[in-house]
Amino acid sequence: EVQLVESGGGLVQVGGSLRLSCAADGFDFDDYFIGWFRQAPGKEREGVSCIANSGNPEYYAPSVKGRFTTITDSAKKMMYLTMNNLQLKDTDVYYCAVDCGYPDNSGVMGANYWGRGTQVTVSS
Repeated sequence: EVQLVESGGGLVQVGGSLRLSCAADGFDFDDYFIGWFRQAPGKEREGVSCIANSGNPEYYAPSVKGRFTTITDSAKKMMYLTMNNLQLKDTDVYYCAVDCGYPDNSGVMGANYWGRGTQVTVSS
């Protein structure tokens, strides 16, 4: 059974940085793409990143590319999302995910396994 537990969310000021962690279990990191999603109340869940365990290939949403980085540590069964230069628009609940896919023709990105999420709030 795939299990994902996020941590590291919190309150940060505009321009600040935060690192989210995801403890993962129940799967082999080499068998799946892993990634991060985010969702604001009343909005659709948005794909943030989707990468292979090796780090290549990788996908980042245009809104975060150059600011966010996803890495894995398969030995520790951990995934991380480092977020730099955070903006107000980055305020969301963030979810780690396994077996994600790149956006389809409609721009929708999905995954088959999800964590429960961690809140990130960016303040001015």
